Amino acid sequence: MTIEWTSPGEIADAFKALGYLADDHISQIVYLADRLEKPILAEGPAGVGKTELAVSLAAATGRRLVRLQCYEGLDEAKALYEWNYHKQLLRLQADEGREWDDLEGDIFGEDFLLTRPLLDAITSEEPVVLLIDEVDRIEIETEALLLEVLDSFQVTIPELGTITAKSRPLVILTSNNTRELSEALKRRCLFLHINYPDVDREREILLARVPELSDMMATRVAKVVRSIRDLKLRKAPSVSESIDWARTLLALGADDVAAGLTADTLGVLLKYQDDIERVAKELQLPAADDAS
Repeated sequence: MTIEWTSPGEIADAFKALGYLADDHISQIVYLADRLEKPILAEGPAGVGKTELAVSLAAATGRRLVRLQCYEGLDEAKALYEWNYHKQLLRLQADEGREWDDLEGDIFGEDFLLTRPLLDAITSEEPVVLLIDEVDRIEIETEALLLEVLDSFQVTIPELGTITAKSRPLVILTSNNTRELSEALKRRCLFLHINYPDVDREREILLARVPELSDMMATRVAKVVRSIRDLKLRKAPSVSESIDWARTLLALGADDVAAGLTADTLGVLLKYQDDIERVAKELQLPAADDAS
């Protein structure tokens, strides 16, 4: 599907219709990435909507989302491709007696290739959105796997040669900034920092994602979450956890963010006991066992 956006505002409207509220900066970076044919490196705390940006971009453009989830130890076989050794062995057994020179061209053909996310995005007949999620979790040496794709949207397979993208994917890389990424990777991308939203923006997000939430409740939830994020915590609550908390309050029939109910539900927002205890103390909340 060809993108025909003529302004960042059109992108913001398209995202809003999907429940993703993109500010002016996000919309502009997406617009420029499309026009300049550059990947986006979206960096920021976990849970602020970096992955959701790629999901929304795929939905807004009608493209298939191809996701490469990064992790420590990710290698070429899981990111790019590997050969189907079992199928190759069966072919060798079936053709026992043939000369190796004759067999080699057969067993190292596309029929014996297992495509992984990067090669899938390159060889797709239809345009896709390629999400390279949490790229900061891979070792710096592994980043080299990405450079050829991000540079010229092609992959080199020694047995087959260079495979160039049939259609240029839109690429979003996300990083929680747990380590410094290489300069080689950064200079190939447009940089986008996504931080926690301010109270007004979070209120809008809550109303968009939890339509049954009242305006007053959305404001109260956004203000309480902001005050919690201002504390020194092991892990501040993300936007997705803010949304979950709002849904939790509604499920419990709350029409306000009452102190006792807040204490009872802190585990939805916070994932460490010392954080829960610190927040309960700072906000002068009763312990969950004492809340009524």
